[in-house]
Amino acid sequence: MDAATIGVDSAAQVAVFLGLTGLVALLTWWQVRRPGAGSHDGSRQDVYLAGKGLSWPFVAGSITLTNLSTDQLVGMNGNQMLLLAWWEIAGFVGLMTLAFLFVPLYYRYNCTTVTELLERRYEGRSIRTLISGIFLFGNLFIYLPAALYSGGLFLQSLFGTDIPLMAFAVALAVISAAYAIFGGLRAVAVMDTFSGVGILGLALLIVVLALAAVDWDFVSGVPAERLSMVGAADSPIPFHTLFTGMAFIQIFYWSTNQNITQKAMAAPSVAEARKGVFAAAAIRLLVVPPIVVVPGVVAFRLFGDVGDAAYGRLVAEVLPPWLSGAFAAMVAAAVITTFSAVLNSTIALWSVDFHERFIGPVANHWRLGAVLSVVATLFALAMVPVYSGAESIINLLQQLNGLTSMPVLSAFVAGLLFGGVAARAAIAGVVWGIGLYGLYSFWWQPAGLIGLHYIDMMVVTLVTSVLAALATNRVLGGRARWLGLAQFRRAA
Repeated sequence: MDAATIGVDSAAQVAVFLGLTGLVALLTWWQVRRPGAGSHDGSRQDVYLAGKGLSWPFVAGSITLTNLSTDQLVGMNGNQMLLLAWWEIAGFVGLMTLAFLFVPLYYRYNCTTVTELLERRYEGRSIRTLISGIFLFGNLFIYLPAALYSGGLFLQSLFGTDIPLMAFAVALAVISAAYAIFGGLRAVAVMDTFSGVGILGLALLIVVLALAAVDWDFVSGVPAERLSMVGAADSPIPFHTLFTGMAFIQIFYWSTNQNITQKAMAAPSVAEARKGVFAAAAIRLLVVPPIVVVPGVVAFRLFGDVGDAAYGRLVAEVLPPWLSGAFAAMVAAAVITTFSAVLNSTIALWSVDFHERFIGPVANHWRLGAVLSVVATLFALAMVPVYSGAESIINLLQQLNGLTSMPVLSAFVAGLLFGGVAARAAIAGVVWGIGLYGLYSFWWQPAGLIGLHYIDMMVVTLVTSVLAALATNRVLGGRARWLGLAQFRRAA
């Protein structure tokens, strides 16, 4: 292929990329600003819950695309094995828990943040402040920079290494922040849904074209451990962990994580929210698993063990330039929606849980959100280089999430399944869990003092954190009462 042809192809790729990115932005603006789309009064409900006006397709689209970013497409395919599909399949458990148990409670207590539920259950503000702080830490140090890094890595793989990864990250961050600043959750949810149709369709096309590139035989020459759905003890997901920590990880992520649950809270009713969650669960089971693992295995057969670069290289290999430009636009949209959604959640947590309590009432959440968005975006960009040394972005994220996910979930378990537990006791349980998992992650496991898999360790952390909360409550003179699922039934 001569230089002129390459130049024309590259120009077509960039033109399609820019055209589709602009089209999604235009459609989002039209949907958000059309008559009847809701007022923009700068209230909590307006900025963080889309005016409680999201119909179920937008709830489903926003939940799906907040989760499905390049963390999954790049990270899971970067493992280049089918086994990683269990992360997506098991998400069904967390989504059903959200639909049947947590959504009714969030609506019953008229929550803007998940931490409001904890304050109501414990009748104490301290536990709400702690958990909100933990969520803010996770967003700033994990979710936001990881989205920019993985998105930048994919675009760099697709467009060429002559452009620094950081340049792509900056572009994605600026566009994402603009959505959060000017459109709030309403714009994020709408963009998620419009982009989601294109992303899922093109991702499935990648699967088909990848299989066609190897004559529908992606088994030959691929080691058996990369094709097995039954993980060995030394694999990323040992099979037994599907019945131990995996379920609790999913419950935390889909049911108590502000970044996800905020979308379900934005529907006008419990019934509408549930329909959106059910639709997201169906997508999770039927569409997402193949697109996050099959291309990675095909890339192993074509290129060998190339890690997180697998997905970008495969897309560049099997798609014609104009269509790879379209896919780049859709993946960029996935990064943008994930980043802007997490950014909106971060602003909500700070504004509602910290600013309104410690600084004063917020007259206009749009204005405060704009300032906070700029600060958080700059911080996330500063953190991007930290992730460049990760062997596997998805495995790193799961391990980092373990530091706070099970301790946070323990506060919900102790508060919802037991009555009479003091907020101070719940805090003790959370602190115990973070300390325990921190020792495991940064000392015991690296030093070879304990061989327990990190997913198993999450179960140990959760159980002992709840026990620590109950024991502390007893020392403080309280008597915990087992409530079971009674309050969930009342809320439903």
